[in-house]
Amino acid sequence: MRKLKLIWDFYGPDASKIAHHHEIHLKEYIKAENLNITIIGFENLSDVHTIAFLVVDEQDMKPIRDALKPHRGQVYLD
Repeated sequence: MRKLKLIWDFYGPDASKIAHHHEIHLKEYIKAENLNITIIGFENLSDVHTIAFLVVDEQDMKPIRDALKPHRGQVYLD
């Protein structure tokens, strides 16, 4: 089954701090909705660009995408 990485982009000098905070909210959503999502995090891409992300099964993506409104997505290759 294909997995998709839903991504939120944050830019600027506080991007890392904001992305880390967003990750906390993503974890809260996963817990509140009782979802089986284990791949979640944030990643610094540069000094001024950080992403928060979670990985979902493709079949489960649409309701999560609609609720959380990620900036973009891509196929997850582990």
